[in-house]
Amino acid sequence: MLEAIKRAAMDAVDAAGPVVVQLGSVTKINPLRVLVDSRLELTEDFLIVSETLTEMKVTIGNQEIVIRKPLAKGDKLLLIRMQGGQRYVIMDRVVSG
Repeated sequence: MLEAIKRAAMDAVDAAGPVVVQLGSVTKINPLRVLVDSRLELTEDFLIVSETLTEMKVTIGNQEIVIRKPLAKGDKLLLIRMQGGQRYVIMDRVVSG
């Protein structure tokens, strides 16, 4: 009986689409498109971009300095698929792995 309850609980969690960490890469910038696991291309409607991946510039004197560069085509990304699987949060760029 206990095993049946455990199995039912696990099936319910799987059906809800728990949070999953995935890798992806930017295929297009405007509009933003990201390829996840070499098979699923997401449009910007399904993506949430963290502030750390948006461009930030400052001007010091007559010189403009880029503090944070924006996403670029070919960037490798760390994504979190939100529960239910409908939206993905782009957490950061991946520099190795």
